[in-house]
Amino acid sequence: MRFEFATSGRIIFGPGTLREVPVLAGRMGSCVCLVTGRDLDRAASLIGLLHEKGLSCTTFQVHGEPTTENVSTGVRLAREAGCDLVIGIGGGSVIDAGKAIASLLTNAGDLCEYLEVIGLGKDLNNVSAPFIAIPTTAGTGAEVTRNAVIVSLSHRVKVSMRSPVMLPRLAVVDPELTYSLPRSITASTGLDALTQLMEAFVTHRANPLTDGFCREGLVRATRALRTAYEKGDPQSRADMSLASLLSGLALANAGLGAVHGLAGPLGGMFPAPHGIVCARLLPIVIERNILALSSRCADSPALERYAEIARICTGHAAAQADDGMTWLQELCSFLAVPGLASFGMREQDIPAIVQQTQMASSMKANPIPLTDAELSSILKRAL
Repeated sequence: MRFEFATSGRIIFGPGTLREVPVLAGRMGSCVCLVTGRDLDRAASLIGLLHEKGLSCTTFQVHGEPTTENVSTGVRLAREAGCDLVIGIGGGSVIDAGKAIASLLTNAGDLCEYLEVIGLGKDLNNVSAPFIAIPTTAGTGAEVTRNAVIVSLSHRVKVSMRSPVMLPRLAVVDPELTYSLPRSITASTGLDALTQLMEAFVTHRANPLTDGFCREGLVRATRALRTAYEKGDPQSRADMSLASLLSGLALANAGLGAVHGLAGPLGGMFPAPHGIVCARLLPIVIERNILALSSRCADSPALERYAEIARICTGHAAAQADDGMTWLQELCSFLAVPGLASFGMREQDIPAIVQQTQMASSMKANPIPLTDAELSSILKRAL
């Protein structure tokens, strides 16, 4: 057995912890590049707290998922303002943009030089500028991961910038920031966290540390997601925030699988919420993985892990993998997860998606390599 584990330099979790950020930020820098989402009002309280502590603040908004152009603009803005600290407060897209901006503040060259698949995949030679990640959704776990997912509009694909130096210096997870999330965002981000926990649990890179995170995260997500969607009470919000954090800790060290391998190209080609895409694919990918494992690698520990996932989800000690897939399908129906055709995907798009999927880094950790034909069959069923 050999594994390694890396995460953010410090993690603070709990309701009200946002108020601790200004003092901690002041120890890292004095001029903040504050990366936010579309709604600047959601960051208003933090901006006020930073100003009270004497920190200057330049804001940069990310509308939707970050593109290569967005990130380059953010880097230029931060440099012109003399920023020595980056704070990202928002969903996974905002945090990913912040990670990329902080990295490029201290590393010369164009963003594309560091991107996987479409770029050179160059290593970052210098430690990133200090970065504080503050999630306002409960889904991506981006506050503890070492990569940033960025959209290339010209290539119509999502790709990653990846390096251990991109890990945030500090992650502050305050469940209170998720209290006002609308149902649609609660569903899509929560389904993303659930998918990440399941995929990280069955990869061939899973280890005892990530296993513990996945088991605890699955217990919390399966009991809280429906309630967070229906009622949004503080306990379910806290459970989902913790499940999201645990999913990020797990995936950053154990990897993901075919669901995310497929979701990357799909997200680059069609305007579909990432978590919804993952949820639509998840039960179909699990079924295909189980069939492939049973026929080509019957002694794989992933087969028993799928059964364990079913036992956690259903709460039944005798549950098998099929029961888990049924539970997932019922959850997706409850959360009104649509088919991929509703986002514009057509059957003739499948070969291009499969080609991009086979190049995705997530495919390397899937419990078994899937053929083009197997990936095509998944996509056809997901339409």
